[in-house]
Amino acid sequence: MRLKSFIDVPEDSHFPIQNLPYGVFTSPRNPEPHIGVAIGEFILDLYQLDKKQVFNGTHLRGKQVFLEPTLNAFMGLGKAAWSEARQQLQELLSADNPTLRDDIWLRDQVLIPMSEAQMHVPVHIGDYTDFYSSKYHAENVGTMFRGKENALMPNWLHLPVAYHGRASSVIISGTPVHRPQGQVLPADSNTPVFNPSRLMDYELEMGFFTGPGNALGDPIPVDQALDHIFGMVLVNDWSARDIQKWEYQPLGPFLAKNFATTISPWVVTLEALEPFRCPTQEQNPQPLPYLQLARNWSYDIRLEVSLQVENMAESFTITTSNFKYLYWNICQQLAHHTITGCNMRPGDLLASGTISGPEKESRGCLLEYTWRGTEPVELPNGKHRKFLQDGDTVIMTGWCQGDGFRVGFGECRGQLLPAKPVG
Repeated sequence: MRLKSFIDVPEDSHFPIQNLPYGVFTSPRNPEPHIGVAIGEFILDLYQLDKKQVFNGTHLRGKQVFLEPTLNAFMGLGKAAWSEARQQLQELLSADNPTLRDDIWLRDQVLIPMSEAQMHVPVHIGDYTDFYSSKYHAENVGTMFRGKENALMPNWLHLPVAYHGRASSVIISGTPVHRPQGQVLPADSNTPVFNPSRLMDYELEMGFFTGPGNALGDPIPVDQALDHIFGMVLVNDWSARDIQKWEYQPLGPFLAKNFATTISPWVVTLEALEPFRCPTQEQNPQPLPYLQLARNWSYDIRLEVSLQVENMAESFTITTSNFKYLYWNICQQLAHHTITGCNMRPGDLLASGTISGPEKESRGCLLEYTWRGTEPVELPNGKHRKFLQDGDTVIMTGWCQGDGFRVGFGECRGQLLPAKPVG
């Protein structure tokens, strides 16, 4: 029999009892950040439950990690504590448990309508790394700039390519983003100019937060990586393509990426995603031994990107992709990142890079979808987009489809605003 909550949750909700993702919120009654889990249209306030010493299992008793303003301390406890908390929460919210179901006063204390809450970045992010793990995306972009025969760089099929991003500008869904300014090189010039980026783009990505981490000098083996991964979020790694084109050689993106990275507010645990595990893309040539792993370490997560522009009553879906299209999986990403002995800490964020599929409709950014602007997106209001314009809102969403329920991530939303004056 399928697990059911006493809280009514529609079949198309992203937040049934099978999910229970973690987030951090404030509300009029609780102006300080509280940790909560999503259930239907409510947030279960774990701060209030922890004060009542509800979490009394072997791995959580006395820890009071849910009294913290972020998830870092809980993430640092490890997999056994994560499973224990999930089991207790599912029992507490189940339809046949009277503890919360029949206590009207307690329900009023700990169940907060989502409509009354404001979500916050759920983790203190010490470090942020952005990978480049979709072969479809890498081949498309490489073909545009180097031709089909040289689409992939020589290292790409041998290691998960990545760069270190800027953790301070990771922002929560709903936060507006101002168009960045920087140096660009006009097509007919050898001298750069300074102006607002004219080629603003989104990037459809997913990211994962690390758990206990590792000591400096001790790599995380690929077959133990999942013990160090807490959960996943949607990521929009905004990109200023013209700034990037001029600056990226020889060290890669800098100002083109450091101004904003938007994440969804709810962290979906790997335990919730477990029923949706599926094979990784076939890897040829076979990776070196430290990256070799059985193929069933991806997840079947449907992903969508929609655009809301002026004079459109509803958003328009541009892209439908899937997390399973990634060539390098999350275990390989983490193992590669730490193979030098690099130390991970609870709450570090590792993002996938743009997730694209084999069809045009599954391309994860406008650079790809419009093929450098030569094939503009046609919108229902008669307008078109080569790249983002001021006022455009990008909406990303994703979910796994179960039997009569979804395990979803909610939304990752951001509106592009005009550049701010300099000086």
